[in-house]
Amino acid sequence: MSGTVDDDSSATAERMARAAWSALVEPGDRVAGALVRILGAAHALAWARAAARGAVDWSVVLTAAGEEMGSADRARLGRAVLRWAGRLEALCPEGDLGALHRLNGHLVVPGDDEWPRGLDDLGDAAPPALWVRGALPARSTVAVVGARASTTYGERVAYDLAHGLATRGSCVASGGAYGIDAAAHRGALGAGGPTLVVLAGGVDRAYPAGNARIFEETVGTGGALLSEVPPGSLPTKSRFLQRNRVIAALSDATVVVEAAWRSGALSSAHHAAALLRPVGAVPGPVTSAASAGCHRLLREGHAVCVTDADEVAELLPGGLHHAGDAGNVRTSDDALSRGTLTDLGTRVVQVHDALPLRGGLDESTIATRAGTSVAEARAALGILQLEDLAVRAGDRWTARRPARATDTRPTG
Repeated sequence: MSGTVDDDSSATAERMARAAWSALVEPGDRVAGALVRILGAAHALAWARAAARGAVDWSVVLTAAGEEMGSADRARLGRAVLRWAGRLEALCPEGDLGALHRLNGHLVVPGDDEWPRGLDDLGDAAPPALWVRGALPARSTVAVVGARASTTYGERVAYDLAHGLATRGSCVASGGAYGIDAAAHRGALGAGGPTLVVLAGGVDRAYPAGNARIFEETVGTGGALLSEVPPGSLPTKSRFLQRNRVIAALSDATVVVEAAWRSGALSSAHHAAALLRPVGAVPGPVTSAASAGCHRLLREGHAVCVTDADEVAELLPGGLHHAGDAGNVRTSDDALSRGTLTDLGTRVVQVHDALPLRGGLDESTIATRAGTSVAEARAALGILQLEDLAVRAGDRWTARRPARATDTRPTG
């Protein structure tokens, strides 16, 4: 009996620690993922707390890893601890889980029956946990994604594809944004099928607010809202970009319905192909800028042409077609970005997300809000100042809003 109690206690501690890691690090933090993989979530969290206090015992990591840690790895881990230090004291996983339970939600961690096995393919970049409202359906899943600035043609196609896929028994996943995402969710709901809304912020935040009805209907009809960050978390530009890897990983195939040449929707396709998931793209009028990104995927061999639900179904395991050679997939910034600010790098985007539009904050506060070390925040602020995207007044920094095309504030 004592063994069972100990096992239950250990499992509870791991779940609580994974909830804490979700709040501690920004999505996609590979250093955190590696530490959790090596030590386990609870021991990794205890080590991080000790490291932040300066009581670092490198031998713990070295012994658990079973190999020598080089100076480069030590430096990388040291920089990560500096990133995490500002948030460690404020961690309150009990409060986050309480907020989730009040929403009738639940936490899903690796090893749970509900955990989407495809997320394991992300390796150390996989989420430590998922915060879920609703149920994660155990069936084939297709991501139907595209631009917010969609056309009537694109929305019609997205709706029909999702409706047809749901009718065939598949779950439709998307990001809950305006445009193609919303049309895909509506199509699945219209067929009475489940849909998954993968959010960049907490599951308690209906963002964008105009899609709140879709979100509630999703939960009420057997689907789910899910996020890798706790309730109360803000949807930021960097989290939107990282959210796309989750959409791609939990889906058996990804279809881009409509996307401009540098649309953020293309990142989901590139993540999917890099994970060896089939990718489809819907062609549009050759004169339509809204379909230029789809045509680019087709021309470069990253996707196959799909025009209806039957052709999308062929992309699923056991289907007839497969995406092009994943080795040709380009995951460079030019494929993932949607403007000058994103081109500056993930840390810079995180820091700009943390800047206020008025009042000003000091570097330490900005670092904590951004999930970076003070040194990283200082370097990013220098870049932002050079790009005329941040203004310094004494020891305080304020955001200068970029042009609309490169705005980093949440846009869905």
